[in-house]
Amino acid sequence: MMNEEAKRSEAEIAADLVERIRAGDEEAESELVNRYSRGLLFMLKRQSGDPELARDLHQDTFRIVLLRLRRKGLKEPGKLGGFIHRTARNLFIGDYRKAVRRKTESGLDQVPQIPNSPVQLQSIVQEEEAVLVRSLIDQLKSDRDRQLLFRFYIAEEDKQSICADLELDHLHFNRVIFRARQRFKELYERHQRRQKMVPVR
Repeated sequence: MMNEEAKRSEAEIAADLVERIRAGDEEAESELVNRYSRGLLFMLKRQSGDPELARDLHQDTFRIVLLRLRRKGLKEPGKLGGFIHRTARNLFIGDYRKAVRRKTESGLDQVPQIPNSPVQLQSIVQEEEAVLVRSLIDQLKSDRDRQLLFRFYIAEEDKQSICADLELDHLHFNRVIFRARQRFKELYERHQRRQKMVPVR
């Protein structure tokens, strides 16, 4: 015979946790961390490539999520998993931007170093392209587009977990990610046209 939790959908379990945390149930907070911790840490490690940074972001994510749930709850409590992942994604992007800004500012007074090997040059080009891609994804108007492209292509999350968070079936997923790619392509092409218009000095 199935146990009680197995009979309930993921959305029902999430909504119950949100309601209990909003009511001050500390045991529900522990249940939330236990339920979502492993998947979130795995995602952050893949995104960042830095286990120590991933652990820091993992801890900050749950701190922010729990504060929010204690104070306000969620408008759509059944989508708790998606909210947790969006919070982590936003923290990661914020940290990435700060790192890029620090790197840029620290190099302003330094003589640029010319790469002395094709491998170094390729690494620099790839880093610059990654910054551009993240920047363009952030400019997309639809939060769902931003989530889909970031989580599927950059964080390399599996399709099944994204579909579950966003309540999409596989066929619908293919349609919406195709449209998101088209909108990203338009942004990229506009960026390329603007770059060509900048006069060379």
